[in-house]
Amino acid sequence: MKKIVIILSVLFVLGLSIAGYFYNRFYMSNVSIDNSETTFVYIPTNADFNTVLDTLKPYLGNVSSFKQVAELKKYPSLIKAGRFQINNNWSNIDLVNHLRSGKQTEIKLVFNNADSVEELAGKISKQIEADSSDIVDHIFDKTFLKENKFTKDNVATAFVPNTYYFYWNTSAESFSNRMLKEYHKFWNKDRRAKAKKIGLKPYEIGVLASIVQKETVKRDERRTVAGLYLNRLNNNWKLESDPTVIFALEKEAGFKIMIKRVLYKDLKVDSPYNTYKYSGLPPGPITIPEIDAIDAVLNFKKSAYFFMCASADNIGYHEFAKSLRQHNINARKYQNWLNKQNIRR
Repeated sequence: MKKIVIILSVLFVLGLSIAGYFYNRFYMSNVSIDNSETTFVYIPTNADFNTVLDTLKPYLGNVSSFKQVAELKKYPSLIKAGRFQINNNWSNIDLVNHLRSGKQTEIKLVFNNADSVEELAGKISKQIEADSSDIVDHIFDKTFLKENKFTKDNVATAFVPNTYYFYWNTSAESFSNRMLKEYHKFWNKDRRAKAKKIGLKPYEIGVLASIVQKETVKRDERRTVAGLYLNRLNNNWKLESDPTVIFALEKEAGFKIMIKRVLYKDLKVDSPYNTYKYSGLPPGPITIPEIDAIDAVLNFKKSAYFFMCASADNIGYHEFAKSLRQHNINARKYQNWLNKQNIRR
């Protein structure tokens, strides 16, 4: 009887030890984050378990215990890609269950100030998993362009700068398709009605808005600039916009140069973007226009202006004119100011 009691006692102690061992492995804190209560880990698409371990190692007090729990929970065969928030002092079971669930934290994706699809893709690829070259390839895909009635030149107008929420592991295709939905949402009945009244298609509004945006950073004069260009379009005048010439020259140079001043010789550059040489709108935008610029065109300010020139007295703004005579006076004044500032190119 005494032997039985001893054996039972040993088994009980052994059982407690085993239970304690597994309790510690499963439920004791094993996540340690320096100077913060939370952090984010990024698990790439098609990552294997070793990649996950390498990603988590900086935050694990005991890697082997996490590995053991993960294997018991069959996590190595259930890995999900994404951006996951993890918390300080989490146990292995907390961490494994969270990663297994695939419950990601969305990113706040923001983009603006992109002059081309390539520049846009570069900014997007820094925020989501998709590679910039994959984003460019999908946007310029012939099927994508044809199905959505865009060309390689004007497809940039399909991307409306704003703040959006995405999952980090969004693919190039998913990003483009989502932005197309946002484009159609943006071009609601009200905006489409205004575009129709002006006599331009949505992408043409985008092209004109890009010129307006490049012409002035002052939002309070964009409606006036838009009205001026619409006066020119409606009267079959060339737009004669300096930013389009700058774009043509920089595009010709592979966007490896930056031009601050347009010279008379520049006006002769043979490019469909040179609105001094060719009538109407250029084939595509010279930047991806902001919502403010698009709405400035849709809600343009009516005037009798046909000419504009950067102001030498009110830097950042423009002097508007109804006649060529007054415009030439304004232009000479500004050119003299540029010369005094030693801005030659």
